[in-house]
Amino acid sequence: MSSPVLDLFSSFVLIDRTSVQPIYLQVSQQMINAVQRGYLLVGTKLPGTRALSEVLQVHRKTVIAIYDELEAQGWVEVRPNKGTFVVNQSHQVKMDKPYEKLVSLAKYPTSTGFKFSQSTILDTPFEFSKNHLVFNDGQPDIRLTQMQNLSRWYSASMKRKHNLKRLTGHNMEGSEFFREQLSNYLNFSRGLHISKNNLLITRSVEMSLYIISQILLSKGDHVLVGDLSMFSANMVFQKMGASISTIPVDGSGIDIDYIRTHFKPGEVRMVHVTPHHHYPTTVTLSAQKRIALLQLAQEYGFIIVEDDYDYDFQYEQMAVMPLASGDVNGMVVYVGSFGKSLAPAFQRGFVVAPDNLIAEMRKYLGIIDRQGDVIMEQALGEMIEEGEIHRHLKKSLKIYRERRDLFCEILKTRFNEIVAFQKPSGGLALWTTWDKRFSLFQLANLCKKDNLFIPKNLLYQNNTLSAMRLGFGHLNKNEMEEALEILQRGMTKIV
Repeated sequence: MSSPVLDLFSSFVLIDRTSVQPIYLQVSQQMINAVQRGYLLVGTKLPGTRALSEVLQVHRKTVIAIYDELEAQGWVEVRPNKGTFVVNQSHQVKMDKPYEKLVSLAKYPTSTGFKFSQSTILDTPFEFSKNHLVFNDGQPDIRLTQMQNLSRWYSASMKRKHNLKRLTGHNMEGSEFFREQLSNYLNFSRGLHISKNNLLITRSVEMSLYIISQILLSKGDHVLVGDLSMFSANMVFQKMGASISTIPVDGSGIDIDYIRTHFKPGEVRMVHVTPHHHYPTTVTLSAQKRIALLQLAQEYGFIIVEDDYDYDFQYEQMAVMPLASGDVNGMVVYVGSFGKSLAPAFQRGFVVAPDNLIAEMRKYLGIIDRQGDVIMEQALGEMIEEGEIHRHLKKSLKIYRERRDLFCEILKTRFNEIVAFQKPSGGLALWTTWDKRFSLFQLANLCKKDNLFIPKNLLYQNNTLSAMRLGFGHLNKNEMEEALEILQRGMTKIV
């Protein structure tokens, strides 16, 4: 007749004989967990090595190794001529009927035993699918990235001795060389007049906005955004407890007069804008409105957070200079993403601001991302210095412009009476407005069954609006034609 302790071992000890971890370690770890959870009480005499080897179906030497490991760690003690006993140096674990609610020691709890606040604001709006074709909100085609060149630059950076030394230290300011090169690049391409001291390097635009909000926003502060606007930025502002109001957006960007007529000086803390290509409508903030917004910020005392979304993707003329290039009073905080035309892993976020704000932001960056990625930044800096970024962007812009023209041509041919749009001067997406009689969510479901995925975050439909933001940059000619053909088939089923 077996003992209760032997029955206990056969219940909770699970051995994976395909694992690379030795069996004696698997069992000893599970026995330690059993003591911690109160299944094996302090003072319990463990089975003899022969008896336990038969229950676990392992060699007796394996059981000896298990007991030796437990003794070495202080969980059991061997008493001569008496046996092996469970010990606990701190306090004795008491548990009524410890075997009544036995659970496997090979599983981890599925929920916490304590309460905590759960955020609904930060629920991800992104969806994923295994469909062959997917529309997105305007992402580059990583197939255009010359991965061999990127790999060469990164590998060369890894081999440099002065870079390897930096891997063992901590520098929350990142690569000084990259900040120097990036400041030169932004001065040349954006008309800025900054030094490396005006730059903060982050992992993404979202990280930049999070740090900005931590410093500049307090609970209840009023933040103005476009109607419609960038949802990821709004999520950050809401998480900080800010009160968000929307500003109308027309064909020339946000309505500056609306701010003056609806708010008083001191009532607004921050205005978030994407002036180059407004997200999601792709319109450009006019020169007159840019001047008016800068003047109003100085008069009202609010901060302008300018996101240079899609700045590098300009097809028709020279890019309009950002607000930050005309800011003389230090009212603009400029955020962006460097290397958006490259593969996502090579992209870096950045913040441009006056020296005193950057110094404060570095304190926060030192908490959440102290080390950064010095080797990657060094490689990107060398790509700027050698002109590789400029050459890559010049080649890819030609392809993206051709894709934009083709996408507009197919849309006009297939959906002329149903869809309206303006050909954007830049960016990787189109803002399309649809006949209000059709349900865009129904259309998306039909397309998904036909191997085309349209995420819900691209759909904008209510009582007054029926629109869809469709990215074209990631699709080649054949993919584009196939995707729009599926879209057309879905429309015919709704009709």
